Amino acid sequence: MPRIPKVGFVSLGCPKALVDSERILTALRAEGYEVAPTYDKADLVVVNTCGFIDAAVDESLDAIGEALEQNGRVIVTGCLGARPERILERHPNVLKVTGPHAYADVMAAVHEHLPPRHDPFVDLVPGQGVRLTPRHYAYLKISEGCNNKCSFCIIPNLRGLLASRPIDEVLREAERLVHAGVRELLVISQDTSAYGVDIKYRSAKWRDADYQTRFIDLARGLGSLGAWVRLHYVYPYPHVDEVIPLMNARKVLPYLDIPFQHGSPSVLKRMKRPAHAVNTLDRIRAWRRECPDLTLRSTFIVGFPGETEAEFTQLLDWLTEAKLAISAARLQRRVGSTIQVLVDGIDGKQAVARSEADAPEIDGQVRITNGGKLNVGEFAQVLVTKADAYDLTARIPAKVTAARH
Repeated sequence: MPRIPKVGFVSLGCPKALVDSERILTALRAEGYEVAPTYDKADLVVVNTCGFIDAAVDESLDAIGEALEQNGRVIVTGCLGARPERILERHPNVLKVTGPHAYADVMAAVHEHLPPRHDPFVDLVPGQGVRLTPRHYAYLKISEGCNNKCSFCIIPNLRGLLASRPIDEVLREAERLVHAGVRELLVISQDTSAYGVDIKYRSAKWRDADYQTRFIDLARGLGSLGAWVRLHYVYPYPHVDEVIPLMNARKVLPYLDIPFQHGSPSVLKRMKRPAHAVNTLDRIRAWRRECPDLTLRSTFIVGFPGETEAEFTQLLDWLTEAKLAISAARLQRRVGSTIQVLVDGIDGKQAVARSEADAPEIDGQVRITNGGKLNVGEFAQVLVTKADAYDLTARIPAKVTAARH
């Protein structure tokens, strides 16, 4: 019997790049390739790169160099691949360089340098595909690229303009993931709130109901699946208001990841940020009146070229008013309350979990002191007993513990 071809894989960058890696790995497994755990066991290595900032470029170039040194046969893809001269200048011996989300090009390069052994029509792959996340949560990418022209960002140059996936395709993928045991869906894109604008909010059917390829219909559809739904990379456009009632009803998590970037209108204008003229503080106040438990996560840029002391002070005042910070004082108010958590891991007699307010590998954790017998991927009701600057400590109440045994 011919030897099974084995491909090593290095995935760098953001969750969107991780989804790209999962799609490539799914295609490889469907064609009979095995994924090698180490360089020395791989017939060739695919490196999915990041090229967003200089540190990411350096990390990607170092990873390519390591793969060449340890294995010698390397295919490069991802965001840095959109600038192949940067790669080839330092590593001219790579087998192939492709750009971001170039799945067919990556597969063609693998076929050329390591032909598949099996017939893809008889190889079996799980219905949810190959994933690099734990079994109980998954990233759900709804679009590629971005139509925004922010002055500090090269994403449109790397990943192209907005290209939304039809809503029925996205909802079917989400349904398969939930059926496979996923308890949390993390919605990602470059601009989640612009979903569907490029295809004119194309209509489609799912579960015998009509949906449009737009932000609110996506939230409604995902909210019907019974899993946690967490929305990332949302911009504060007016139509985002429509999703807040769904959050208050817990159809989707009361959590928005919004890259506000600054609090000064003049800086935002120079950044060419979308919705820079919108009074975001008024919008945040309205959201919190509708959904008091809403968690807002964000990122900010300080020292933007031309930023004055007055503009920096505006940012500090904006942050104070917006109350975005996860502080010991805010977490302290949760002590004594009962919250739902999703278990991520077991550490001896303790469980490590997350609340509705915590995205994986980004936000805080909830340590359950008597949770050692919980299962990874299980939801649990816990009593918060302690808080520090970032994390909570909790325990399973005695009555719940007794009910489990």
